[in-house]
Amino acid sequence: MTRKLFILFFFFAAFSMAQAQKKPDFVPFINSKNQWVDSVFSALSPKERIAQLFLVRAHTNLGQKYIDSVAQIIKKEQLGGLVVFQGGPVRHANMFNHYQKLSKVPLLITFDGEWGLGMRLPDSTISYPYQMTLGAIQNEQLIYEMGRQVAKDFQRIGMHFNFAPVVDINNNPKNPVINFRSFGDNKFNVTRKAKAYMDGMMDGGIISSLKHFPGHGDTDVDSHHDLPQLKFSKKRLDTLEIYPFRELIQVGAPAIMVAHMNIPALDNTPNIPSSISRKVVTDLLRKELGFKGLTVTDAMDMKGVKKFFPNGEADVMAIEAGHDLLEVSENSARAIDLVEKAIRNGRIKQAEIDQRVKRVLAAKYWLGLNHYRPVSTRGLVTDLNNPSSQSLVQRLADASVTVLKSDKRIKMFNKKVETALVVVGIAQAQDFERGLAVQLTNSTSFFITGKETEEQWKELLKQIRKHEQIVLAIHDNRGRPRSESDVNDAIRNFVDKLAGRRTITVMFTNPYVLDNLPVARSGSVLLAYQNDGFMQKAALKVLLGQVKSKGKLPVHVNKEFAYGMGL
Repeated sequence: MTRKLFILFFFFAAFSMAQAQKKPDFVPFINSKNQWVDSVFSALSPKERIAQLFLVRAHTNLGQKYIDSVAQIIKKEQLGGLVVFQGGPVRHANMFNHYQKLSKVPLLITFDGEWGLGMRLPDSTISYPYQMTLGAIQNEQLIYEMGRQVAKDFQRIGMHFNFAPVVDINNNPKNPVINFRSFGDNKFNVTRKAKAYMDGMMDGGIISSLKHFPGHGDTDVDSHHDLPQLKFSKKRLDTLEIYPFRELIQVGAPAIMVAHMNIPALDNTPNIPSSISRKVVTDLLRKELGFKGLTVTDAMDMKGVKKFFPNGEADVMAIEAGHDLLEVSENSARAIDLVEKAIRNGRIKQAEIDQRVKRVLAAKYWLGLNHYRPVSTRGLVTDLNNPSSQSLVQRLADASVTVLKSDKRIKMFNKKVETALVVVGIAQAQDFERGLAVQLTNSTSFFITGKETEEQWKELLKQIRKHEQIVLAIHDNRGRPRSESDVNDAIRNFVDKLAGRRTITVMFTNPYVLDNLPVARSGSVLLAYQNDGFMQKAALKVLLGQVKSKGKLPVHVNKEFAYGMGL
């Protein structure tokens, strides 16, 4: 065989193998009849069938007693799966192996991994950039790659279903619960980014769930603590909030999570959350939008749903509304009994329950859980922190950095001249400051505390202005980047005076802080969206000219900083 023929043979063999391994389209698959599903369904009691619709909370950071208590629930009630929260990857894998042994039907293991495993396991797994940061990226292929890698990480630890991406359009800058978790406030950009992430995860072999239907982006109440009310018209919801869901349903969205929000335009029942409204789940989502994938509630222990419908009534209403999966019931045993009673008295149709149970079982079959194998913990942490994943994180960060106003000052940046490095928000150097100090021949660092006296402020300005160039680094060192900076008025006034034409302001903050701090007079503004080390390294590369800035602002902040800006 010639070398050319061998290469062709190898290519077609590899292509054929890839085609053979490709999973069938999820939505048609879970709505089709198959023998494994029917045989498992037949082997379950009526109560065990209902239990397949319930997902119980699981942790490994609350002690062995808690782990054991969940094990007892799984063994007794034979629930459909888990919603996984904080802990460690090895402990999680061991817990999954233990729980799977107790279950007649393999458990469906779900997780909120909007930025990967690091969202719940931040100490020993990789965190990818927040969705707001991803919203700035102009190359969706990178986000698709992230989805594939997140799927690989999920499979390695033994999980199957990611409650991501968020497709809420964050058109309320003060949103307390979505905000940086959204791709931004442009419905087209949100849809493109969400599709790339969703496709990556599905092609990687796990289930992706869009959230939070019909759109949680324009709220000022966190549904974890109370019931938000959206007073928008149906037309407004159709054209904005629902837009990404509609578009992604048409291209095969596998699952959708429904939020706890009161929306009178969709259901005028007093205080009813959208998550337990049949008008929202069945009439709108299923019938009007034509969705045939899995529906899942947001967590049923949130005050947004249980405040007005306590004592298990919300659980029954969620099933009555049309859901396939209920996340974190306050009391699953009580809920299963109440659903069973509702079937007996005709409130819920048996045929509807059977159809949903079979959909859940078919999802498990699509995932390959009919051939379940325990997770190996050997080398687990190393596998979850592999170099290719770390490289991808950095490539995503590099592609998101956004230069605003002018890049002239960045192009003029000179490593050899006297440079003042002024730092706000942290008490000591982090990756950006350490990396920049190594590159500069002659620099002085000034760490601003906000406790300086009037005389000290004057002296600081005098000393800083003696330097040929000024780099003002503003960090948000809080756990999550918020819309408003937490600096005091003294620092705000100082930033205003310092942000002149010689200053390059570098912001490791939520983009909405651009409206909260007076940085607009700076020669250049470099926005890096979050304070993680990978974003600090990316910003440094752009400042030093090692990487060209390609990011575009994913939200409209004000007249000076509008959606789509970026040089």
